[in-house]
Amino acid sequence: MGRWRRLFSLIVLLTPSYGWLVFAVLAPLGIMFVFSFLSDVPIGERAVFFTLKNYQDFFQNTFYWRLTAKSLLTGLYTTILCILLGYPLALIMAKIIPHRWRTALFMLVIVPFWSNTIVRLYSWAIVLRKGGVLDLFIQWLGFESGSLEILYTYQAVLVGLVHGYLPYMVLTLYIAIDRVENSFLEAAASLGANAWQRFWRILFPLSLPGMISGSILIFIPTIGSFVEPRLLGGRTGTMIGTIIEDQFVQLFKWNFGATLAFLLLVVVLILMALLGLLLRQMRLLRGEGG
Repeated sequence: MGRWRRLFSLIVLLTPSYGWLVFAVLAPLGIMFVFSFLSDVPIGERAVFFTLKNYQDFFQNTFYWRLTAKSLLTGLYTTILCILLGYPLALIMAKIIPHRWRTALFMLVIVPFWSNTIVRLYSWAIVLRKGGVLDLFIQWLGFESGSLEILYTYQAVLVGLVHGYLPYMVLTLYIAIDRVENSFLEAAASLGANAWQRFWRILFPLSLPGMISGSILIFIPTIGSFVEPRLLGGRTGTMIGTIIEDQFVQLFKWNFGATLAFLLLVVVLILMALLGLLLRQMRLLRGEGG
């Protein structure tokens, strides 16, 4: 009787969270998967049947292959830039800045979370456009050879993405670096290790979990982003995410949009699986080396 009571209590406690997971995540994925095999949107009296034509159109058209590769590279570039910018900031916050100043720095880091995405991107448009804030500042410095116009370029898309996702990297790295005991670094210094050796042999390996977590949080949403490429990239900002948006919003081809979205999800899952295998091999090698 006690066992059944504990089982019933466990079911009652888990049903809300798992029910929401099924309703908000698994059910939409299942619907998207079914839609990807439909010949048309099942609305009204349209004749709908199951077909593989949507997948054939994707694999036979190199345009979608190039856009998928471009989106993956954009996610990679954004992740690398966030690491390069976020690691020094997280390191300073965790090990250099006094504790009383960390709250102020945290506030500055999470400011992008407080602003609306559209407002933030249009602010960047004002800064990056021809005759904008950045252009006027460069001309004020004395560079009169020509006006600077970054807006509606691939570089502008990267600027918007890095600004939006950098806090994820900073926060995850800060948590990982802050957990590294200062006594480890002090012990290494007492044994003759210089600053670079303490960083490379102790701090960096122990902060890798935070870097990996931040990379996943950045890479996955970035490859499917469409707002930043649309507003800051213009025609050069066409990504697989913007094509998916067009299929659902402009062309009303939900079936092909679902196909593109599901294939992108499959690519992400494959990459995450490969990353998991790589991390497993690294842990095994580290264990053998120890």
